[in-house]
Amino acid sequence: MFAVATVALIVAVGLALVRSALGPSVFDRLLAANKIGTCAMLLLAVMSFRNGRPEFLDLALVYGMLNIIGTIAILKYFRHGDLGDPGDGDREPAQ
Repeated sequence: MFAVATVALIVAVGLALVRSALGPSVFDRLLAANKIGTCAMLLLAVMSFRNGRPEFLDLALVYGMLNIIGTIAILKYFRHGDLGDPGDGDREPAQ
């Protein structure tokens, strides 16, 4: 059962790599990169159950949170052009 899950996740990562290389837009590539991160997190969870090492689940959760934060940061960069910009264009700069 774990071997089938591992092979399925590796195939999904391979397809996501193809999508990230051939994606017509930046957002398709970002979605593929997010999918690779999610599959890596699931592979860590499968390895944890397979080897009987529950500390890998903690690593998978941390990796998942970093994946989400990285995706949000990249989307903010593409939308605003700067990661330091707070995003409210109404405010005037302080003098």
